[in-house]
Amino acid sequence: MISSSNEFAPLACLKPGLIVLLALVLISLLSASQTSAAEHAVISIYHHVADDTPPSTSLSPARFKEHMEYLRDDGYTVLPLDTVITAMRNREQLPDKTIVITFDDGYTSIFTEAFPLLQSMEFPFTVFINTEPINAGRQGYMSWNDIRVMSEAGVLIANHMINHPHMTDNLPGENDATRVERLRQEMLLAEKQIKQETGQSLQMLAYPYGEYDSLLKEMLADEGFVGIAQHSGAIGFYSDFLALPRFPLAGIYAGMEGVRTKSQTLSFHVLEQEPASPVTDIRNPAVTLQFAPGDFNPAYIACYAGGEPMTIEWLDRDAIRFRIQPEQDFNSRRWGYNCTAPRTGDDRFYWYSKLWIRSTTDNRQ
Repeated sequence: MISSSNEFAPLACLKPGLIVLLALVLISLLSASQTSAAEHAVISIYHHVADDTPPSTSLSPARFKEHMEYLRDDGYTVLPLDTVITAMRNREQLPDKTIVITFDDGYTSIFTEAFPLLQSMEFPFTVFINTEPINAGRQGYMSWNDIRVMSEAGVLIANHMINHPHMTDNLPGENDATRVERLRQEMLLAEKQIKQETGQSLQMLAYPYGEYDSLLKEMLADEGFVGIAQHSGAIGFYSDFLALPRFPLAGIYAGMEGVRTKSQTLSFHVLEQEPASPVTDIRNPAVTLQFAPGDFNPAYIACYAGGEPMTIEWLDRDAIRFRIQPEQDFNSRRWGYNCTAPRTGDDRFYWYSKLWIRSTTDNRQ
């Protein structure tokens, strides 16, 4: 509908210079509203919020509070995991600096330390639980009553399997097909019990130890599940929703400098990742990557393995296609390569992580 001239009558009284100034202000406001929306988000992962639990997966209640106060005071939008995943899959923009808070395993400190603080800040969060320790009343784990209290308060309760298995390992006498079927049944039984106890069935699985392979991803897709992993990076419109990355923010990663950097990272649009599977029997495997163009300079892409820089072998600079392979061998069960690039014009980074899992079962470091 065309507006009547009376709506704009006051502008006729303004001097031309003021009209130009008002137009510039309007353009600035419109630009600000556009940059406040984004096609990316960050998922964080915690385990213990305690001083007396394994250091590698723990941070103190005081440090956890510091993390949450930073999110509150620095303009982050904390949203539920299901809301963010739905938006990303439907390519619907979210507020810039959106973050999701998740916990794995169902430890007691989630209920006694994290839950009251997050409730007071009105921060939604998700807990991925493995059901066997809860059923057994194992020390250090929440009870089903604790979990129901959180669920009734709006906390999302999701699937972390029954027994927290190494999902890429075949048991003695198993082949890949029987392994996948065994894990399918365990996943569905855990989902069934979570629904019985809480009424929730989110159909989201956090892979124990962050371990998965191509067959497991196919199984999750068959069952209509989203897969959540543990390798680092942001998520975006073009992420792999069968293996979404999360940033660990405990243990050696609990420092505030890392929290500030990781919480505002951006997601590369990955066009190629070869090999796609993280499972390997090579101790320094190569990977070929291709990123879609974005607001970063490809010349500033840097890749690291074990904290050491890797040489980038450019296969096609214009297409942002390259190959990386470290010189050193890795002997642990899991390791990864990280590639980053600063966004043009500010101090935020695009971030990609390639997970590797040794195919042998004799090394579970």
